[in-house]
Amino acid sequence: MYKRKIYDQLLDWKKTSAGQTALLIEGARRVGKSTIVEAFGKKEYRSYILIDFAFAPKSVQALFEDMSDLDYFFLQLQLQYGVDLHERNSLIIFDEVQFNPLARQSIKRLVADGRYDYIETGSLISIKKNIAHILVPSEERKIEMFPMDFEEFLWATGDETTMPLLEKAFRARISLGEAQNRQLMRKFRLYMLVGGMPQAVQAYMTSNNFRLVDQVKRDMVHLYEEDFYKIDPSGKISMLYDAVPAELAKHSTRYQVSSVLENGRASEILEEIAELQASKTVLLAYQSTDPHIGLAGHIHLDRFKIYLADTGLMVTLMFKDRQFTENTVYRKLLNDKLPANLGFLYENVVAQSLAAKGHHLFYHSYYDQVQKRSFELDFLLTCGEKICPVEVKSSNYRKHRSLDAFSSKYAGRIANRYVIHTKDLKRVGGIDYLPFYMAQFL
Repeated sequence: MYKRKIYDQLLDWKKTSAGQTALLIEGARRVGKSTIVEAFGKKEYRSYILIDFAFAPKSVQALFEDMSDLDYFFLQLQLQYGVDLHERNSLIIFDEVQFNPLARQSIKRLVADGRYDYIETGSLISIKKNIAHILVPSEERKIEMFPMDFEEFLWATGDETTMPLLEKAFRARISLGEAQNRQLMRKFRLYMLVGGMPQAVQAYMTSNNFRLVDQVKRDMVHLYEEDFYKIDPSGKISMLYDAVPAELAKHSTRYQVSSVLENGRASEILEEIAELQASKTVLLAYQSTDPHIGLAGHIHLDRFKIYLADTGLMVTLMFKDRQFTENTVYRKLLNDKLPANLGFLYENVVAQSLAAKGHHLFYHSYYDQVQKRSFELDFLLTCGEKICPVEVKSSNYRKHRSLDAFSSKYAGRIANRYVIHTKDLKRVGGIDYLPFYMAQFL
């Protein structure tokens, strides 16, 4: 098991909840939910039971149809799994709980009973068919698990010192020097290629072979697409997912549904978009219509961009019709020779970094009647009582017309301005220029 930051959140829940809530961990399939929760059960409790509802026998599944006698319920669990449960010192894990909605509903009674702690894991948790006939328990505390961020990736390689030092440099706005920056950017580009899915990281660590890493990621993409077809046999959700790289490559102000689904409109497929978002395989950035601290209250639900939750999977998805991506992306990105038309990979990794830090994603675009041109800010962050505009530049970082125009138009609303680029940290003209590996400090 790789060291993951979410473990501290599990410890915090155990301490502060003290059995008063269950913990629900949402995340894409293969993101590492089961692994981290089982490790938590082994280390932090006297005993634990993990019920994997994707494979649990019918005898276990049926126990949740009648929860009137909890003594009988717990006795059966102990017999079925050969584990002794200890009051206030045992954990029961409902893994892939979306496959048994009644188990999720039972959380209300189980938490009220108070004998044991409960963690639920799953993806597609909020899909309508998974909650249509149950009372969703209010006794759940929800957290989301993301792919490994850059720091966790470095931990996997045995490096636990670099990121704390980088954070100190970020806080003090200290430049590292271009030689050091080039070395760190090469590591960061490696992270972009491998991605943050634990199986892909493991494949890289054990083989040092991008071809094998790519195959692991292709298997994940196929798994996700199978899930999408189960949710929506028409194939719309799968088509929306597959088209993410092409849509980002257009540098359009929004995801153009009509170019993916014939005669389709975003306003007509909001349910499919919600289901795609519930899979946790993508990140949605909504267009803010009035940029200020209440960003979520001023958005167009039918104007959005879609990013992949893992940039490593984006690399594979872009060329899934080819046997292996090595000759097009892996070699060029690792050697900093990425063509300009693939610069959206950098935008995607910033979206991934911001989401993992807990930011909701918003952007802003507008047409200036005086200059007769459109401007777009890649990301808007809430910073205290003001906002922080962020522009991503994979090349030519000295030109940032959108950021300049936005800063002039909304000067009184802005706290800090950021350009994320490939060069060293510096501050010029009131703008913080940050290397990509520092985006996670925002």
